[in-house]
Amino acid sequence: MGVTGRGTLEVPRSALADTVLARLVPAYAEAADPERAEAMRAYMKDVAPFLGLTTPVRRALTRTVLQGTPRPAEADCVAVALRCWELPEREYHYFAVDYLRRHVARCSSGLLPVARHLIATVSWWDTVDLLAAHVVGGLVTADPKLTADMDAWISDDDMWIARTALLHQLRYKERTDTDRLFAYCLRQSGHPDFFIRKAIGWCLREYAKTDSEAVRDFLARERGRFAPLSVREALKNIGA
Repeated sequence: MGVTGRGTLEVPRSALADTVLARLVPAYAEAADPERAEAMRAYMKDVAPFLGLTTPVRRALTRTVLQGTPRPAEADCVAVALRCWELPEREYHYFAVDYLRRHVARCSSGLLPVARHLIATVSWWDTVDLLAAHVVGGLVTADPKLTADMDAWISDDDMWIARTALLHQLRYKERTDTDRLFAYCLRQSGHPDFFIRKAIGWCLREYAKTDSEAVRDFLARERGRFAPLSVREALKNIGA
């Protein structure tokens, strides 16, 4: 996998991706609901066009598309994801995210630049948050050296990359690197954007399910540095 002259990621050759896309595109397109698509596009703030597939319909179609296909290698995962991201309709991006979630354990740390590309392209919470918690988080678990990348991402100018760093430990529970979690929250405590402030509260609230006292003590010391939104979200289930 390399970078093309246009600065985009090169799509690996993959017979499996050829098969998947040849099935996927007509299956999803045939089930399109234009009226629902407009409502979905409006709800998602016009981030992308939609086909209008409800989640149950999309998942049923996905099962049909993938029926009988073999387990992918990393190159197949990359090819499927990047080719889906080239398609305009958001449901194809959802397919890619679900595919990576399902097969992230078959991939190496080399998938991280691909995940970053997906996070930074056609960015919105509906794909970013799943990629953060289920794909990037899984890659960092498998290769702890990638924490160095997270340390860089938390200061990235791209808000969605920074949000990913905040959320990548969301499912770690007792494996959470608490010092890193709190340091990331402090690093972005003054960020003006809703999505960063919300993510700070969310990751703290989630960790509070594992160690509520640690979160309570942290905010007792530092709450003055955080937006009220972050504090409310963090303490939602454990009180002041």
